[in-house]
Amino acid sequence: MGGVKRSIIKMATFTGSMAPVLVLWLAMSLSGTWAVDKGNFKTCDQSAFCKRQRALKPGDSPYRALLETMELTNTRLTLQLINDNNKVRLLLELYRLQGNMTRVKINELKPLKPRFEVPDVLITEPSTEPLSLLSQDENGVVLSLGTESQRVIISARPFRLDIMEGPEVLMSLNSRGLLAFEHLRMRKDTQAEPEGEKKEEADPANQAEKEEEEKVDGMWEETFKSHSDSKPNGPSAISLDFSLPGVEHVYGIPEHADTLRLKTTDNGDPYRLYNLDVFQYELYNPMALYGAVPVMLAHKAQRTTGIFWLNAAETWVDISSNTAGKTVFGKMLDYVQGSSETPQTDVRWISESGIIDVFIMLGPTPKDVFSQYASLTGTQSFPPLAAVGYHQCRWNYNDQEDVASVDAGFDEHDIPYDYIWLDIEHTDGKRYFTWDSHKFASPKEMLQALEDKKRKMVAIVDPHIKVDSNYKIHNEIRNKGFYIKNKDGGDYEGWCWPGSAGYPDFTRPDMRAWWASMFAYDQYEGTAENLYTWNDMNEPSVFNGPEVTMHKDAVHGAWEHRDVHNLYGLYVQMATAEGQIQRSGGVERPFVLTRAFFAGSQRYGAVWTGDNAAEWDHLKVSIPMCLSLGLVGISFCGADVGGFFKSPSTELLVRWYQTGAYQPFFRAHAHLDTPRREPWLFGPENTALIRDVVRQRYTLLPYWYQQFYHAYRTGEPIMRPLWVEYPQDPATFALDDEFLIGKDLLVHPVTEEGARGVTAYLPGKDQVWFDVHTFQKHNGAQSLYIPVTMSSIPVFQRGGSIIPRKMRVRRSSSCMTHDPYTLYVALNLQRTAEGELYIDDGHTFNYEKKEFIHRRLSFAKNMLSSVNLATDAEFSTGSWIERIVILGASKPSKVTLKTADGQESQLEFDFDASMSVLTLRKPGVNAGLDWNVMLQ
Repeated sequence: MGGVKRSIIKMATFTGSMAPVLVLWLAMSLSGTWAVDKGNFKTCDQSAFCKRQRALKPGDSPYRALLETMELTNTRLTLQLINDNNKVRLLLELYRLQGNMTRVKINELKPLKPRFEVPDVLITEPSTEPLSLLSQDENGVVLSLGTESQRVIISARPFRLDIMEGPEVLMSLNSRGLLAFEHLRMRKDTQAEPEGEKKEEADPANQAEKEEEEKVDGMWEETFKSHSDSKPNGPSAISLDFSLPGVEHVYGIPEHADTLRLKTTDNGDPYRLYNLDVFQYELYNPMALYGAVPVMLAHKAQRTTGIFWLNAAETWVDISSNTAGKTVFGKMLDYVQGSSETPQTDVRWISESGIIDVFIMLGPTPKDVFSQYASLTGTQSFPPLAAVGYHQCRWNYNDQEDVASVDAGFDEHDIPYDYIWLDIEHTDGKRYFTWDSHKFASPKEMLQALEDKKRKMVAIVDPHIKVDSNYKIHNEIRNKGFYIKNKDGGDYEGWCWPGSAGYPDFTRPDMRAWWASMFAYDQYEGTAENLYTWNDMNEPSVFNGPEVTMHKDAVHGAWEHRDVHNLYGLYVQMATAEGQIQRSGGVERPFVLTRAFFAGSQRYGAVWTGDNAAEWDHLKVSIPMCLSLGLVGISFCGADVGGFFKSPSTELLVRWYQTGAYQPFFRAHAHLDTPRREPWLFGPENTALIRDVVRQRYTLLPYWYQQFYHAYRTGEPIMRPLWVEYPQDPATFALDDEFLIGKDLLVHPVTEEGARGVTAYLPGKDQVWFDVHTFQKHNGAQSLYIPVTMSSIPVFQRGGSIIPRKMRVRRSSSCMTHDPYTLYVALNLQRTAEGELYIDDGHTFNYEKKEFIHRRLSFAKNMLSSVNLATDAEFSTGSWIERIVILGASKPSKVTLKTADGQESQLEFDFDASMSVLTLRKPGVNAGLDWNVMLQ
């Protein structure tokens, strides 16, 4: 739900002198077309530190390594760097980390005051491994990274750091000389300078610095539109460049509404990472959006690497390439002429404050990089099974009767769903943790009615708190001193949905603990176990603030908001998830959706792509947006089905359901001013199409749930680009209109209006793929044209895989708990296949106590078997194997089932010779037991 909505008249009554300002701002924002007003958001040229840093051009770096200061212990190397222009010294720390990673930290040697270092994102202090010195002379040092072939070379003049493997340079730091570190300093026009400063006044470097400050705007104060940033600490920006030889494809650094493969930024703005509430964002540009994950992956056929820039301040990322813009003909000409230019991508990170703290993940495979990043920031939280089902939402379901009517509509039209959602109108005047006493007079009864059908609800709880002395939440936060402060020491106030609002300081552990306690059933009245939470507006959104967010000189204890900005949303979701866990005594898994996020947010729940629009291009971009998030650890991603703003055509709505059903988070959502769009409101034909695809989602829940378990265990993305599984196939490197779910399902949604066909690339030279609807077999390593109708969703199962489904679709996922499984066995060219089956209770943390079933399913030598993968785990299920469908099979003469107790029985079967599909009927064996089936 967006920060700028048209039904602003529903906001609480404006009071005080700020009201006219807000009304004027809203009028400007809401006039004309529904589109982003770019003027509300800074370009690099309007962001003083970005403009300063970008003015530095590649060349010789002023930084020199002072080799005589080097200290090498068993766990780290330290070394001083000096800027020969201003004589300021920096401290470089280098760590070799477990799992083929290197950490580089650069800070001021003696800062005027401490500089911010990001807490709470790393799950633990990373384990180090020994570094050893291989050689040293006056030009630099060479260190071993454990193996003889992997080395770090530190060059002294100018300072440069290269990571090598054998003769190959994997990555270079400061090779373009763009390291910059604006040291903290006293303002030159102040009188309170320390003695040491006065003595240095004659120093030419000091004089040059003073002249620079007088010449360059925005170092000590900055204005954007009507907003002033007082910058009490002055300039504090940092920058570092990374060169990636041989690399032409880089990915990640979400959130941007752009292609999967990141573009070069030479002719425009850098990619911006700064959590912002952007009203109906524009597509295919590098503007900041709601979340920021400062992680980039670089891929080439031989290796995948990653860069994790651990900084929570506003950050810009420049990308350049020596092959960018070259036509295919130009590249061929290079080849014919024997051009020896190696492709290279150069990346430059620029942040407003903090320190340089970068983790270099050296792969070498994509899955190694996922594992390396997961070891730093954790994996995707394992959600309750119901959260993987379908979610029905709009701004707003009007009252309890409306909720009951929509709920009944799903039953009447035989469409399953798990969660119905309530937006801000359900509260008492936008006071979160409350209910509107007229519209939602008996919330517990409403929740119980849903529970009777094994369904659930999500209610919104935003982090802006109405300033109202009759509101318990506000009074407690104010009395405890938990609000963020303004630069003058008072409680920071801004405008949001309730009118005047305070913003809790979620960077404080005691504030987060208090917030978590508010979700207790005796605190949050009217709630029950089947009510979950949605954190919106947590960038934070401040309607009358600079760029619709908080002033950077607001204060969080010892730190400015500029230091912590991109962490705010993560902390809100963290505290909310903890509240849900605590209210159940630590038993039940939480479900929390957040709009703002940072590195590590994957540990706390789901994200969505924000306030999109009912346009075909928004449907298309949802795919690369979620793929980018998955690459940096956040697998539980989806987009508002149908588009939040505007009204979709029936064709677009159906196509969006067909796409969303194959994305990890599956929720329909709509703006208050749009016509109602429950799935049955578009005629029987479209209702049937939507029903069919939602039911497809539910049949595949066992596979989806297994993918979430795998993501939780490994950090690998659920929805993934093809190159992750086919890293040596260049044809996959830039694909972002199709994707894999796990490694066994390939999906190419139809995202073009009026499409009569799509062309899907099926990867794998020795691979076969089966259309899951027709069972038609296709060879890999080809682009396949697929005719489509409105009912078509091109989905393929990989030959060599086994996928479990539940074919008896009921009103919700919980109603299907004890239902039987059908196994779809797709044979490869070697006539083998493998898969898994994971089962637990679907909602508690008992899986952490080894209460689950995890089985390996394999087909080889005409035998299909189920073997226990977790012999130390224990769980029982009432589900059984109802049917086995083998694709690419031959007709057997007989089929024998053998169970763990030695019992044998003959199975009935059907064989479709035209499609080579063998169906085994009623094996009837419990899904948690050992068994095998022999084809003879």
